[in-house]
Amino acid sequence: MNLNNLLEQKNMTKYKLSKISGVSFTTISEITTGKTKIKNCTGETLYKLAKALDVTVEDLLEESMEYRQSFEIYKSNICHLVKDMGDIDFIINTLKSDKIRKLYQKRWYPECLYLLAMVDYLSRENDLPLCDEYNDIRTTRLQNPIYPAGIITMSVLSNSDRPKADSFEAAIPEFRRFNIVENEVRNVN
Repeated sequence: MNLNNLLEQKNMTKYKLSKISGVSFTTISEITTGKTKIKNCTGETLYKLAKALDVTVEDLLEESMEYRQSFEIYKSNICHLVKDMGDIDFIINTLKSDKIRKLYQKRWYPECLYLLAMVDYLSRENDLPLCDEYNDIRTTRLQNPIYPAGIITMSVLSNSDRPKADSFEAAIPEFRRFNIVENEVRNVN
């Protein structure tokens, strides 16, 4: 999302963003005027801006991203966001940003379904009703299961599909419904 749009959406001035984030006013001004491309900012600057604006770094880079990160990294980032934000704030932020629909429209189905599964899982864990905004997407399922890299490695090393089968059986139901094998979303460092 464009930094100018985020500032407007958050009803925040460049000056206030500078004070909250610790990023210089000059840097923020150069980003908002297009003199500096946000994709050329340091990771530290992106992190500070994202934290101050209560969005993800991916949200800041969304318009300039020309590549797709690995699914393993995506999953890890989502789990860290849940840990950092807390369940309820994560759900609210995800639904307000309509990130699920945006990913679906980009045809980034694994990321879309993972995010929807996470929202559904956290909703169940917190006794919240499911948001029916995504019922059409809930009918979607990946053609082939996606396993964590560790499970694939175990299967290869043991020359057996048993680790995959066991992992699929133990997967969190909200993820398994979409053919995504996810057994642990809370244990992140």
